[in-house]
Amino acid sequence: MNLPLGDRVARVFASSGPLASAVPEYLPRQGQQEMASAVAANMQDGGVLVVEAGTGVGKTYAYLVPALLSGQKVLLSTATKALQDQLFTRDIPELLEILKIPVRVALLKGRSSYVCLHRLANARHSGILQSAAPLRLLGQVESWVTATRTGDVSEVPALEESQQLLPLVTSTRENCTTSKCPRYQECHLYKARRDAMAADVVVINHHLFFADSNVRESGVAELLPTVNAVVFDEAHQLNDIGVQFLGRQWSTLQLLNLGRDVVFVCLQWARGMADWQLLVEQLEMAVVDMQLVCQESAANTPRLPWQALVPEGLSPGLWERRLGRLLQAHATLLQALQGVADAHPELAALAERASVLKDHLDRAALPAEDGLIRWMDNCTRLRFVESPMDISDAMRSKVTGALEAGSRVSWTFTSATLGPGSDLTWFVNSAGLHGADVLKVESPFNYEHQAALYVPGAIPAPSHPNHGTRVAALAAEGAEILGGRTMVLTTTLRAMRLIGETIRKLLPPHLNMAVLVQGESSKRELLERFQQREGLGCVLVASASFWEGVDIPGRSLQLLLIDKIPFAPPDDPILQARCKQVDEAGGSSFNEVQLPMAAVALRQGVGRLIRRESDRGVLVVCDVRLRSMGYGRKLLSALPVMRIVKDDTQFQAELKALTKSSTMDLN
Repeated sequence: MNLPLGDRVARVFASSGPLASAVPEYLPRQGQQEMASAVAANMQDGGVLVVEAGTGVGKTYAYLVPALLSGQKVLLSTATKALQDQLFTRDIPELLEILKIPVRVALLKGRSSYVCLHRLANARHSGILQSAAPLRLLGQVESWVTATRTGDVSEVPALEESQQLLPLVTSTRENCTTSKCPRYQECHLYKARRDAMAADVVVINHHLFFADSNVRESGVAELLPTVNAVVFDEAHQLNDIGVQFLGRQWSTLQLLNLGRDVVFVCLQWARGMADWQLLVEQLEMAVVDMQLVCQESAANTPRLPWQALVPEGLSPGLWERRLGRLLQAHATLLQALQGVADAHPELAALAERASVLKDHLDRAALPAEDGLIRWMDNCTRLRFVESPMDISDAMRSKVTGALEAGSRVSWTFTSATLGPGSDLTWFVNSAGLHGADVLKVESPFNYEHQAALYVPGAIPAPSHPNHGTRVAALAAEGAEILGGRTMVLTTTLRAMRLIGETIRKLLPPHLNMAVLVQGESSKRELLERFQQREGLGCVLVASASFWEGVDIPGRSLQLLLIDKIPFAPPDDPILQARCKQVDEAGGSSFNEVQLPMAAVALRQGVGRLIRRESDRGVLVVCDVRLRSMGYGRKLLSALPVMRIVKDDTQFQAELKALTKSSTMDLN
């Protein structure tokens, strides 16, 4: 007799089930079983389910088991390509082996994740690579590509991180000639898309999900209407990722890359038909002048709001002249490309690519569209973005609109942190999921036994110039006691570099302790070194992506310092727009927008410390506002309940206790 999905799922998680038989030290967890049951019911009946599952619940297996047993076509979306790889290469194969069921699984990433065989063949002869290092790497790629089955550039970490070589050996939507490409039948990207069409379970990422919604060109466009279930893991990132793709964006790097490809392609297929070198030089000079006017006029402003004709902080006259020159240089190049487009598919692709960029440039001469937020990222290369304020309308149309039309597709959204409150209103509203079933599953960890929390009262306020130095001193003090095992998470790259340099100066040389700072090596290498040096002493100082998705169980990490409350940058145009909307409606933007965002970010960072039932550690949040301000106490109440450390003497005692008991802890 074929049991209902919920019963089959329950049997897997039972104390006598296949997980208990196959996984050493497996213990049934009520929260995991509760979540798995809810996901199974949602997949069976169709609907929308939002689940916040605290650290240690085991949410990955809680949604994977129903997905694999359901017999449905399932789309699994994660926040990053690294999490995609973890699901596809580790979690799903392990479960399929335990469950003894045949399920076809495919991994699908964005176009830039796959080597382009045609562009790789041309890269050595392009003349763009001049120095020895990228040429050596190109040789490694040429050797690797003869053996790879997937063409996934993550198989060659040095290539994935190479900003010089990667664009030369991967394609974009603009420069890909699709079925007209001479290597189309061998193309790794289209093979991955064909595999995804035939698979039962397809693993993608949020970027690809929203990029598909925007451009309707990736294979996912054909997958989404046919799937029976969609699961978003790390769903708290959906809004930030989605708004980047649901609008328009372009960059001066795209213009420079266009020029680079024009020289290579046109000298090959349209030599003598125009002075390509001169046309590209004129475009590049106009791009450089545009970049200079922004970086010189607003050097210390990383993001410039841009609702009117001119980005804020720039001279209207100068901006209009530079933009006019860029428009003219690009129009001249486009005209020349259109004149030769019929001669070869690659020339036609270049003309189409230039035409799309012309539309973006023309929009730059107009005010932002109603209902959209526009800004410019003022970095080495300028990036121009025009997007909706949040993903609510898009998701409402895609999710609840389909359900109202009679669709039986199930949608599951899950993360360890989805915002304050038991009803998760903050996430539900921002994602347009009104009416969704909501489940909040608490962490099974005994934080009060496993962790202590210290908010130093004597540390300067985050705005004080000595704040970073004092954070570094606390980190160095703790690392000396523990023999390393320390990580510092900062809210800015500037603070990260200052704290990293100061720790290096404070630690006595005879300890031979390594201080690793984000940016000095890849994230993967830093995490590997940090864990490999467990018995040798190591401190890791990081920001940004290290606040989440980092799993360091056992004794490698026992002291975690967070420099300050992770409020979003006040100059963020989308944040400003959301706050203005709430304030104009009579609400409190601080309480309804900024504080929930900070709470989610803080809980994500705190979640790095305790990863297993056997872990022990001390958390230090170096922000006196947690003690002195009412909102600080609200943030503290949203964290797991830990033992409170009152002063530096008790802080040292907690650390020394870890050194005595650590031999009894299990990794």
